[in-house]
Amino acid sequence: MDLELQGKRAIVCASSKGLGFACARALAREGAHIVMNGRDPDALDQAAEAVRSEVRGIDIQTIAGDVSDASVRTALVNASGEPDILVNNAGGPTPGDFRDWDRSAWVAALDANFLSAVDLIRLVIDGMSRRRFGRIVNITSSTVRVPIPVLGLSNAARAALTNFVFGLVPTVSSSGVTINNLLPGPFDTNRLRNSKEITRHLTSNPVAGRLGDPDELGAACAFLCSRHAGYITGQNLLMDGGLYPGSF
Repeated sequence: MDLELQGKRAIVCASSKGLGFACARALAREGAHIVMNGRDPDALDQAAEAVRSEVRGIDIQTIAGDVSDASVRTALVNASGEPDILVNNAGGPTPGDFRDWDRSAWVAALDANFLSAVDLIRLVIDGMSRRRFGRIVNITSSTVRVPIPVLGLSNAARAALTNFVFGLVPTVSSSGVTINNLLPGPFDTNRLRNSKEITRHLTSNPVAGRLGDPDELGAACAFLCSRHAGYITGQNLLMDGGLYPGSF
């Protein structure tokens, strides 16, 4: 299927590895020009080179830094010019016991996983509306649907983004702009492999018998960004291999 993304311009946050990298690569394979982002300049350059070596004829730019930094967000938008696609993504906060989190921990979590995404949306959405095409995909977490006790910082911040998005959707739907959330469960990423505490909670019901392949989420992201998905908006797409124990 041709997703009709040739020549589109995309910002993909936290795309030097993991799920963000999979989304950047999937969009690049469809012909979109990508502005990639990551906190580690060396890892980001390696990731960008990997995409360039696989997909010829597209523009890959990099902006190193944390998306919680306003100057990094501005640089991402400026590098893209007139972005058609925004993929919001950021690493989750450290797991733990809520009794140990002071105000600074909560503010940092909200900055990284809520306020930064909202500000990027603010920076791009009016231009998308004027051009009558825009795709915003927020990579959040399956914990929006089923909170995990040790991930309280992530549970709260990502749920806040979800509720904000659903209030925004009706204001831009008629201008060709869609906003959707991808809710990954257990995927084979460094974050999951390096945290036994998270892994234990996420794999207690191994319905699929495996972890998700990041490329599977990347493909879903690319489809949501396509012209074919113009009637899909305001949705939480849960990708957890069937772990969610319910029908709604």
